[in-house]
Amino acid sequence: MQEIDDKVKAGERLSRQDGEDLYATDDLAWLGELAHHKRTEMNGDVTLFNINRHLNLTNVCSASCAYCSFQRKPGETDAYTMRLEEAVRLAKEMEPSGITELHIVNGLHPTLPWRYYPRSISALKEALPNVTIKAFTATEIQWFEKISGLPASDILDELMAAGLESLTGGGAEIFDWEIRKQIVDHACHWEDWSRIHRLAHGKGMKTPSTMLYGHIEEPRHRVDHVMRLRELQDETGGFAVFIPLRYQHDFHDSKDGKVRNRIQPVTTMATGAEALKTFAVSRLMFDNVPHVKNFWVMHGLTTAQLSLSYGADDLDGSVVEYKITHDADGFGTPTTMTRDDLLELIRDAGFTPAERNTRYEIVKTFDGPDRTRRDVPQPVWS
Repeated sequence: MQEIDDKVKAGERLSRQDGEDLYATDDLAWLGELAHHKRTEMNGDVTLFNINRHLNLTNVCSASCAYCSFQRKPGETDAYTMRLEEAVRLAKEMEPSGITELHIVNGLHPTLPWRYYPRSISALKEALPNVTIKAFTATEIQWFEKISGLPASDILDELMAAGLESLTGGGAEIFDWEIRKQIVDHACHWEDWSRIHRLAHGKGMKTPSTMLYGHIEEPRHRVDHVMRLRELQDETGGFAVFIPLRYQHDFHDSKDGKVRNRIQPVTTMATGAEALKTFAVSRLMFDNVPHVKNFWVMHGLTTAQLSLSYGADDLDGSVVEYKITHDADGFGTPTTMTRDDLLELIRDAGFTPAERNTRYEIVKTFDGPDRTRRDVPQPVWS
């Protein structure tokens, strides 16, 4: 612990073994102090957020990943695919709130033509010209290669011409093959995921990176995952943020009652302490990625607040109707947060809120926390 502490304070890069040793400690107070030191060194006391809307154009998917309760097969009761007019209507509903980003992720639809996707981006950009469109995982881009016969570089060029400004970070899950082959049911693995993000970075995109944790993987697999991304970041410098995503264990599908999570019998879910440890280790290992985000929908608001003292410096945004895992959680997170909600959440944790854009450029910094408010009892977020 002392050796690692010294290395962090001296600004030295941590090794794979250091990462595994960090996960092995149960001294959360020390781990939090060290991660908070690194977070403060990199980002001060500022916590970022944005005003965004998640939009899933279709939940129909040719894959059947073992952990996923979002996907549906054609003909299932609540399978859907949006017409472009519906997508535009839903996106424009957020316009009065000052939305700055649309975040779009979809299933791998077996019959939708490739042209549907650039047309959807073009229609959304035309309807909301001042809103940044962040869309498609690397897994989807590889799927577009399959259905179009075009190489990823040409696909990205066409999507960017239509208005795409960033990929999403999804599809990463856990890169280690021994784990990945048990949970992922599509053809996009580390080689293709990294290839596609490398291409995106080469075209000037800043993209997020993610890791799905708390299922059947071990801490060493998380460290390996971060090490791969860190090496890619050394090469391209294109990752703006790293996002640990907590696997959701307990869920039901209210419309058909079908349990789609095939690894549920052998999993639980990461505890709050394990979540904080994951944020802290990620911040300490990722010396070359500027930001670490807590996607509050997957962690609950209280853990999200605590994570800001364990290395995280970003709380995502307003989100609105996140379908992929929201029905899976068991801790009652809301479907959306307003700008005022996010400001309160950040100030209540003792940090200064700042609104950002998709490229992590600060748009506006707000007043920090009222240091006198602790003189009287305050409500606790649930």
